[in-house]
Amino acid sequence: MIQADNSTLIGRAKVLVVDDEYHTRKTIRALLLAMGCTRIHEAADGAGGLDAIRAVLPDVVLLDWDMPGVDGVEFVKRLRTERAYPHRNVPIIMLIGHGERSRVLEAVRSGVHEFLLKPVSRAALKARMLSVLVKEPGMAGRKKQLPSEPRKLAS
Repeated sequence: MIQADNSTLIGRAKVLVVDDEYHTRKTIRALLLAMGCTRIHEAADGAGGLDAIRAVLPDVVLLDWDMPGVDGVEFVKRLRTERAYPHRNVPIIMLIGHGERSRVLEAVRSGVHEFLLKPVSRAALKARMLSVLVKEPGMAGRKKQLPSEPRKLAS
């Protein structure tokens, strides 16, 4: 029963993938589709991702750290602080190519909920997606609760 609920939760999620690398976006899309998620939107850079937040109102954002122009950390800071975004508390999973503690701490301070080290595996993506979606208010079939908080790491 839990497995079916998890599949339903991921299947109903509206996901925004923000990454400047075409092949990474396509890989993430293929992994999401394999998990039953079909409501997938993409943006090729941080500025486009911020525009897409307003248009799509995603349930979760998969966000690359290292992009030209508006990088992942700047994206999160703008989203979390600017009133122009109606969906400022959307859960964000940061996709990073480097696992340095300083980067992780910077991302947590800016408001990221989870992390995925590239290259992304299906199992890791599914685990992170479920982690943020079960906390997200408004997903069908669950009680309303306070907006999910970013993941806290020991310092």
